[in-house]
Amino acid sequence: MNTAGRLGAYGAVLAVVFAGAFASAGALAPAEMASRWTQSAGQDHETAPEGEEMKQATTPSGGHSAQPVRGVTAEQGGYILQQVSAPAATGEQGKLSFTVTAPDGQPVTRFEASHEKDLHLIVVRSDGTHFRHVHPVMDDAGRWSLPWQWETAGTYRVYADIVPAATGEPLTLTRTVHVAGSFEPAEAVTVSTQDEVDGYDVALEGNMIAGGASALTISVTRDGQPVTTLEPYLGAYGHLVALRVGDLAYLHVHPEGDSSIEGQTSGPTVEFAVSAPSPGPYYLYFDFQVDGQVHTAGFVVDTSASSGTATDDGTAVNGHSGH
Repeated sequence: MNTAGRLGAYGAVLAVVFAGAFASAGALAPAEMASRWTQSAGQDHETAPEGEEMKQATTPSGGHSAQPVRGVTAEQGGYILQQVSAPAATGEQGKLSFTVTAPDGQPVTRFEASHEKDLHLIVVRSDGTHFRHVHPVMDDAGRWSLPWQWETAGTYRVYADIVPAATGEPLTLTRTVHVAGSFEPAEAVTVSTQDEVDGYDVALEGNMIAGGASALTISVTRDGQPVTTLEPYLGAYGHLVALRVGDLAYLHVHPEGDSSIEGQTSGPTVEFAVSAPSPGPYYLYFDFQVDGQVHTAGFVVDTSASSGTATDDGTAVNGHSGH
């Protein structure tokens, strides 16, 4: 497979909460683990903003997974992701730029760093391909920008992940960008738990269960040998972006537990505790860094409300571009 993004759709909220390392890759996380990652998530800015009601996702069994709704629209709590400027067609060199304004209408210029950056920008085409996770630069006026060129035409979803200093609360604001040119949707494939990217073989073990905590382990090998040289990247040895098939609901997280240590490597596995708000397929992107180069592997998993067993009828994305 190539290295482009996987994952398509648009909008509501994926309440997928990832907490630290978990020993049993295919097991359902115990109650004390679920309690720990729920509390830790709040410490990592994954709770709903103060005064905003925590919305719940209903499972088929009638239960609820109390998860904050994020990444739904261009506006949240009075903060707005203003119109995104970008090249209008493929083959055009230009800039992708935007401004985030505060409730008073002024550009936001002060942010709290999250995962070592003031802003994380996620861009993915509506059919799930051409995923990018990048970090633009802000000027003194609060305008974010970076050089940009579209590889292919289509409709893209742009996410700005921020923590305004005025509130200290996380926001995920989104907009759609249309790119002119010849468009061919990606061919759909089935659920996938393995990917090959730049010579690395990346595998996902474990199952996600709707409405409950479960464990996932991602391992990296090369030429059949475990890779133990995973480098710190944005404060962790691996990053995970998850999108729910059908609405592209979004959450950007990394493993909890001890932070990565600059100059020290890890591997070959990175572990997550995961909670999915509803049954159905989810698209996962795993970012890892070796020798200063960031690589992105893509997976598709399908949850079950009762067993957590992956199915074969999920829709996948193929082709994902790295950074």
